Parts: sequence; C-alpha cells; structure tokens
Amino acid sequence: MAQTQDVVELILQDHRRMEDLFRLMRSVEADRAAALGEFADLLIAHALAEEAKVYPALKRYKNIDDEEVEHGEHEHDEGNKALLELLQVEEVGSDEWDAKLEDLVEAVTHHADEEERTILNGARENVAMRRREELGVAFLEERERQLKAGCGSVDNVRRIVGS
Repeated sequence: MAQTQDVVELILQDHRRMEDLFRLMRSVEADRAAALGEFADLLIAHALAEEAKVYPALKRYKNIDDEEVEHGEHEHDEGNKALLELLQVEEVGSDEWDAKLEDLVEAVTHHADEEERTILNGARENVAMRRREELGVAFLEERERQLKAGCGSVDNVRRIVGS
C-alpha cells in the first residue's frame, strides 16, 4: 500500500481509505460491519500515531500554526466520540446506525479537510522531505503498533473517549 515514506502522503492515503470505507458503510450490498471494524482500527491508529509522532514534531516549525495542530487533536476527540456512538449501535443498517454513521462521516471529513488545508500543506511547504520521511517512518511504526493491539475495539475506543 504505502509506496512512500513522506508523512504527508501517508496521512493522505489514510484519509482516502477512510473515504472508501465510508462508501462501504453506506452501501447495503457491502459487509458494513466489516467496513466499520476496519474503519475503527484505522481511525484510532491514525489519530494516535499523528498525536504521538507527527503533531509534536510539526509544532516545532514556525510556519505551521500550533493552534491548528491543537485544533486537530480536539477534532480527533470529536471523531472518536462519533465512532464510539456508532460502535455502540446494536443493529448495523438500522435508522440509528445510519444517523450515527452520518455524524461520524461529518466529523471525520471535516477534520481531514481542515488538516489537509492547514497542517499538511504547511508541512509540505515548510518541512524538508528528509524530515517528512523520518516522520513517515515513525508514523507508520506507531500506526502499525496500534493496529496490532486492536486499537479500534469498542472497549479501547471507550477508554480513549473516557466514558
């Protein structure tokens, strides 16, 4: 999947995969529960890896707005809460499930769009490729560690959200 080590491109690849999973979760022909399981793992692993390895490093660059980075972390919290709400719905495809899915889509899409326009464009313009590749390796390692730990389980998401 990942042909690059550029952290900007890796994050963008995850965002595109999340969009693909949203389409599957909306499709009555797809295995919506399986798509949600993959999405939950990806969203949590992606956010934790960004917060542990990428965001702290980007805060050191004067042309990348610290407030945008902190806002990104806040939006991760909102996405995690929306994910937990969907994971707790008992019947996949029910009206409640569809409504919670749309809440999740809105929260994550808003965050990804903002992150791409502010943080990632700032990183692309102000961070040398070599450093972006170093961050990419660290991002992938942390993301993989989280995925292996089953980070998208309802119990782990509940723990992260703090409910």
